[in-house]
Amino acid sequence: MPWEPIRKPAEVRAHTNLGDYDQTRRRFSWSAARETMSGLGGGALNIAYEAVDRHPAGRTALRWVRQDGVVREFSYGELSRQSNRFAHLLRALGVRRGDRVYTLLGRVPELYVAVLGAFKAGCVVSPLFSAFGPEPVRQRLRLGEAAVLVTSPQLYDRKVARVRDSVPSLRHVLLTGDGDRPGTIALGPALAGAAPEFEIERTRPGDPALLHFTSGTTGTPKGAIHVHEAVVAHHVTAAYALDLRGEDVFWCTADPGWVTGMSYGVIAPLTHGATLVSDEGEFDARRWYSVLAGQGVTVWYTAPTALRMLMRHDPGLAKEYDLAALRFVASVGEPLNPEAVVWGQEALGLPVHDNWWQTETGAIMISNFAGEEIRPGSMGRPLPGVEAALLKQGEGGRAEVAGGQVTELRGGGCQGELALRPGWPSMFRGYWHDPERYEKAFAGGWYLTGDVARRDEDGYYWFVGRADDVIKSAGHLVGPFEVESALMAHPAVAEAGVIGRPDPVAGELVKAFVSLHEGFSPSEDLRAELLTFGRRALGAVAPKEIEFDQHLPHTRSGKVMRRLLKARELGLPEGDLSTVEGSS
Repeated sequence: MPWEPIRKPAEVRAHTNLGDYDQTRRRFSWSAARETMSGLGGGALNIAYEAVDRHPAGRTALRWVRQDGVVREFSYGELSRQSNRFAHLLRALGVRRGDRVYTLLGRVPELYVAVLGAFKAGCVVSPLFSAFGPEPVRQRLRLGEAAVLVTSPQLYDRKVARVRDSVPSLRHVLLTGDGDRPGTIALGPALAGAAPEFEIERTRPGDPALLHFTSGTTGTPKGAIHVHEAVVAHHVTAAYALDLRGEDVFWCTADPGWVTGMSYGVIAPLTHGATLVSDEGEFDARRWYSVLAGQGVTVWYTAPTALRMLMRHDPGLAKEYDLAALRFVASVGEPLNPEAVVWGQEALGLPVHDNWWQTETGAIMISNFAGEEIRPGSMGRPLPGVEAALLKQGEGGRAEVAGGQVTELRGGGCQGELALRPGWPSMFRGYWHDPERYEKAFAGGWYLTGDVARRDEDGYYWFVGRADDVIKSAGHLVGPFEVESALMAHPAVAEAGVIGRPDPVAGELVKAFVSLHEGFSPSEDLRAELLTFGRRALGAVAPKEIEFDQHLPHTRSGKVMRRLLKARELGLPEGDLSTVEGSS
């Protein structure tokens, strides 16, 4: 079904950070944006200084909501002193500039202290998702040649102790709290004994600062390297894509072990001097609404999966909470189906703004903006300073490269591989120890994202799918997200995952795996109804087969893993499973 654009009232448009999209794009330059960073003088730039030390010491930086609901606040001054202590501790342990400091922690204050302190010491931070099992933890520690790991005693016992001997580079393990284990250091007493002043390492803009691992289709995760200059993009994109300001109370629900939880759950809001909310608890609809209301959250950045879980509850649930402070809601992590955008308008009084980026881009690249109309289902338009294009695809679905050159598709109504012109500050600068893979990510002066998108006449981009997910059926190129969104418009369908199944006549048939809402049961009648529903909505590209599955495989960040659905359907190797929900 077609969705009407959601237009913003004049009073909203008049008070946004991005007042005139076209004019700002024309005038914007990254060199001018760099001047907004205080810097350390002499060309030095350090993420921690921009995030913490340049702000008034008495301002509230972090509001931590414990598992039991008790709230503790940390000022910018306190966060500065504690991160200084951590940097001193690293120095005392002989940890050098450029050494990798890993975190395996949930949403706890020690995470922010360790990350910022490691930046101050000139180390490279590599965050790990705390729900990883021992093997993915071991694999990433070895790949990045970890020198230090900061974790909790519980996580150490369950996930690290048994694999530690297989990581020869790991010299120090720091455990939160006051207790330790053999061969580890208790972080609490160690910080208490360190000085609260520290001269921040004068890192250069191009010095490595972050190592983010992202899964590939093979069994080896890719380590994307980001530099201190990325803070410029974190700051700018938070202002434009999230409409963030210094007086905001900001909540990013992403886990700090992922790139979103680091870029926008730690760094970006602090660069603006905002108050960052961090909730130790796991998802629960009432708890989340309580956090939004109780902490007076003004800007909320969450994920489509979380929104869809909230949508399963009675629409009146949100009305039980005072959300008057909330002024902007955004989503990232996977494409946002139109129903979720509109649900936000109905349940929260605010539409949800989808945006798009990748681990490799380091920051938001395409977005729906606070002052611009939303076209439900679209990921929006490129940010100022970001040049996006669609490239002609070859036989394998990726951009067609001939003699090192690519063909750019012009105008609206076209579909191709989404590409970005290098030059934004948070662009990854390499894959760890894999220069050949990095080189293959670029062609003809473009970074090739591996995502397929279409562009309308007004420059809005619409996600189609990963290039290796796009289905080629009877001469049609079918985007799985479009099919999934159409099926999810049916009241019985809670979630869908769509793949192409080989067919001798059509090449591939579109097959959908669907999970059902409570109150609906699998049946042949429902299967037939969904097939008919799909044909009415999609015509020739509708699914030809539907299989009911209440346990669709997800990544730990909530995405349906089409790759795994296809591998299991065809009996193929399943590849890297470290990010699969429930794996160990």
